[in-house]
Amino acid sequence: MRKIINHPDNVEDETIAGLLAAFPNYLKRIDGTKRGLIRVDAPIQGKVAITTGGGSGHLPLFTGYVGKGLATGVCVGNVFSSPSAEDMLEVAKAVHGGEGVLFLYGNYSGDTMNFDMAAEMAEMEGLTVKTALGKDDVTSAPNEEMDRRRGVAGIFFAFKIAGAAAEEGRDLGAVHAAASQAAFNTRSMGVALSGTTIPAAGEPGFEVPAGEMEMGMGIHGEPGVKRGPLLTADEIAGDMLDRIIPDLPFSSGDTAAVLVNGLGATAPEELYILYNKASQILKDRGISVHKAFIGEYATSMEMSGASISVCRLDDDMAKLLDAPAHSPLLLQQVGG
Repeated sequence: MRKIINHPDNVEDETIAGLLAAFPNYLKRIDGTKRGLIRVDAPIQGKVAITTGGGSGHLPLFTGYVGKGLATGVCVGNVFSSPSAEDMLEVAKAVHGGEGVLFLYGNYSGDTMNFDMAAEMAEMEGLTVKTALGKDDVTSAPNEEMDRRRGVAGIFFAFKIAGAAAEEGRDLGAVHAAASQAAFNTRSMGVALSGTTIPAAGEPGFEVPAGEMEMGMGIHGEPGVKRGPLLTADEIAGDMLDRIIPDLPFSSGDTAAVLVNGLGATAPEELYILYNKASQILKDRGISVHKAFIGEYATSMEMSGASISVCRLDDDMAKLLDAPAHSPLLLQQVGG
C-alpha cells in the first residue's frame, strides 16, 4: 500500500483534523462529534440549512461542498461507509436556522437508512426536514428504475443550485424543489482505469488490468457495464454521451451544464481532452453548453478514471448555477 498516512485506523479523523487546521475561518467541528462539521457562521437565521454526508474517500465530496451558496453542514463516515444517524442529527440541529433543513446526499443504502433515521429523530425534536437524493449514474439501473441509481459526481449540480436557492432566502419547499429538479435533470457516466485501496484493508478492493478500462464502474468499485481495451479519449467521451444524452432525454435546443470529473489519479490534461470531444458532440446535437466545470469534484481515493455529467437547465436553474458560491476545497470557483 503506497499511501502517505500515519496509521490506517486514523485516516478519517486525521483528515478532518487537517481540514480544520487548514480552514479555521470556514469550518468548525460540532461539540460532541468527531466528524460533524459546519460553516463557521452557522446556524444562519432565517435561511434553509442544507446538510450532506457520506463515506470518506471522496474529497472534495462531501466536506468540500460546505460553504457559502452550497451546504451548511456535513458528516462523514469511515472510507466508503455511511456516517452515523446520531452525528447526522447533531449536524441538523447545529445548522437549523428556523426555516427547516434539507438533507442532500447520494443514493446508497447505508446513507439512506441513517439519514432517514436522523430525519425522524430531528422531526421528533421539532425540526422540519426534507430529503433530496442524487441518482445520476445511468449505468447503475435502467431509466425506469431510477430510484435504484447511484449518486455520483453529478450531485454537484444539486448542491450548487439548491445552495443558491437557499442563499436567496427561498423556503424549504422551494429549495427542495430546486435540488430535486437539478438531481433529476442530471445524468452521469464514469470510466475506471485502475482500482483503489481502502487504507484499513491495505490492498485494492478491485483491479483493472493494465491496458484495460471498465465503463460504468461506480466510485466504490461497483461493477460497470463493459470491460475491455483502453479506448481513446474521444471514443470514451462518445460512448459516455451515447448513454447520457438519450437517457433524460436531451434534445436539440436544450441548454446544459457539463462536469468532467477526475476520480483521484487522473491528470487535468486528460479531463480537458475529454471535455473537448464532449463539447463537440453536444454542439453537433444542438445542445448549448451554458457552463463547464472540469476538475476533481467527487473522487475515489487513488482511482484513475473520470466521469462526465450533463445537467439540463432552464432559465431559473441557469441563474442559480451562476450565483456566487465558495468552498476552499474545490479546485475552481463554483459560481459568480
